[in-house]
Amino acid sequence: MSQRAKLWVPVVVAFVVQVPAMLFRGRGGGALHAAEWSDRNQMLLALAIALVGPLALIGARRFPGPVVAITAAAGCADLLLFSDSLHPPYIALAFAIVSAIVRGARVWAWISVAVAWVTTLVIAIWFGLSLSPPRIAAITLGILIVLGIGEGIRTRRERFTEFSRRVAERKQSEVQAERVRIARELHDVLAHSLSQINVQAGVGLHLMDQQPEKAKEALASIKETSKTALDEVRSVLGILRAEGGADPSAPLVPEPDLSRLPGLVSSVSGEGIEVELVDHLATVPSAATQFALYRIAQESLTNVLRHARATKATVHLREEARTYILSITDDGVGATAAKHDSGGRGLLGMHERAELLGGTLEAGPLPYRGFRVTARIPTHTTDVVE
Repeated sequence: MSQRAKLWVPVVVAFVVQVPAMLFRGRGGGALHAAEWSDRNQMLLALAIALVGPLALIGARRFPGPVVAITAAAGCADLLLFSDSLHPPYIALAFAIVSAIVRGARVWAWISVAVAWVTTLVIAIWFGLSLSPPRIAAITLGILIVLGIGEGIRTRRERFTEFSRRVAERKQSEVQAERVRIARELHDVLAHSLSQINVQAGVGLHLMDQQPEKAKEALASIKETSKTALDEVRSVLGILRAEGGADPSAPLVPEPDLSRLPGLVSSVSGEGIEVELVDHLATVPSAATQFALYRIAQESLTNVLRHARATKATVHLREEARTYILSITDDGVGATAAKHDSGGRGLLGMHERAELLGGTLEAGPLPYRGFRVTARIPTHTTDVVE
């Protein structure tokens, strides 16, 4: 229902129910006849009171509190002055009560109705007006029912608003999580690839004159590394460009898994660091776990290559107590933590990858020389035995 209809339907209904009844009355066969009034002034007063409610409802959207107070007073006057059984109910008050509660003027509604009804009963008793107990009980019950309807609509609307807010927050959280994931992917891909390209370019420049064949190999390695990095970056950015799914122009690059770990170790070994891979896994981890372990190993070896000034490194995979354990140890200067704690995102990204799968990550220098990164990720029911 539109906002215009919500405003004008109560006004029209209240007018149709209350005003014509002041001028016409029904007969036994259903035919209408002109209402008989002994006093013309009394008829005008009844007509004026009947018009107060519908006219007041026009302002219910902007002033719900004062409107319910005005209609409550008019309803009491209508009941006290015209208490015969043929008189129509003051239905404008019911609309005003519901409108006030729904629009946030609950205190106005409850206080106005309570004060008006108590005042009506006191005046009726004081002046000896004929309000029978059954009628008083019926009116009281009707008021309570209308108040309950208003409270029910208000509660339902508040629940819907809260639900909408939570949905919006959840969507915002999902968007933020996706941004963090994409930033983490770009960081891992670019940091590793650019580090390799930087080292290989240095080797190529150094050997350009003395060993041109070695320089040529370095350039070929730069070409292959940059191509792989570009494909992965385009694949990630394709997600950002697409509205309803993957960008069809982006290359289809499979997510890295542990099968690519030997190639990663080999590429780092080609940069002058002796890297050993020790794989003692008895089961095949889930795809998500393999992806996280590969990225953690990649980031750790990148840090070894960039910061550690190491000559040897070891990548050790094992499984203990339903937990996959990945350790990367080097014999470098042990300054990687200080590099990252000063503002880099490497260790933060590794921590996030482990924690997203319910695991943990520890990183720090060894007692004498070197640095160690240890990731622990629990096994999942989707893991299969080889």
